[in-house]
Amino acid sequence: MKKIGILFGQENTFPQAFVDRVNSKKIKNITAELAHVDEVIQGKATDYAVLIDRISQDVPFYRAYLKNAALQGTHVINNPFWWSADEKFFNNCLAEKVGVPVPKTVLLPSNQLPPDTKDTSFRNLKFPLDWEKIVDYLGGFPLYMKPHSGGGWKSVYRIENMDQMFQAHNETGTLVMMLQEEIEFESYFRNYYLGGKVHMMPYEPRNPHHLRYLQEPIVTDKKLLAKIEKYTKVLCEALGYDFNTVEFAVRDGIPYAIDFCNPAPDADINSVGEENFEWVVENAADMAIRYAKAHRKTKPNMTWGKFMINSTQGENTK
Repeated sequence: MKKIGILFGQENTFPQAFVDRVNSKKIKNITAELAHVDEVIQGKATDYAVLIDRISQDVPFYRAYLKNAALQGTHVINNPFWWSADEKFFNNCLAEKVGVPVPKTVLLPSNQLPPDTKDTSFRNLKFPLDWEKIVDYLGGFPLYMKPHSGGGWKSVYRIENMDQMFQAHNETGTLVMMLQEEIEFESYFRNYYLGGKVHMMPYEPRNPHHLRYLQEPIVTDKKLLAKIEKYTKVLCEALGYDFNTVEFAVRDGIPYAIDFCNPAPDADINSVGEENFEWVVENAADMAIRYAKAHRKTKPNMTWGKFMINSTQGENTK
């Protein structure tokens, strides 16, 4: 019997719905359950053919557990090695390489010295930075300041002038931040990506959380929608994510990828709505079953993004 497990934390609606959906399909020799983690011994395999990770971004112990599981043959969704290395600034750089528009972005050193460092630790870094040059490159205010690695809209600032910029930076402590141009959008999309399939969701980030997922599409331009779907696939395949959400802000007919590093995206029925929830549960179940069927205990089951694979082989990634 091949087991599929889901590792989760505080979320309530998706994990059990996922388990019930897999089991309702009654696939021979495949079963799903809420994952149970015993003592973690190095080099010892888990009982799971597939594990869906919804929590290791908050629990380092689980991340180490999943890396060990992946090495022993469990197919972990998403790849815990890549997820450990992933961050938003690199993703923006990669997006440019694969031809997906992104906002102009500049990486900023932390405002405060990281632990166990001194001024001399930064002797290679230009100081002070030419802040006016940075702002000019980004097209002027307003701008957004956000962590280069993180999520949940934590420590995100909308900046309207130099004074606000310095005040915000002073509040960020040892966080490494990005300064990014604002995209004044006509429409916005939050797309689910699951195992090669895309589910487009019209989305209004300026609404209260429970009203952000719109019931009716506000864009009917088939060429634009096709481009957004294509860009979603290109980014997720380049990054090697099986389970992700990608957000696009459309300005002057151009979809800019705003946020596409969400490998444990919100899947709660109370926020995404019944229709979107149904799509996620069904397609997550189908994807996990597909990987369970292909599982071989003696073979590591780690998917690496096309960008990484092609780069090491010297191929063109576009």
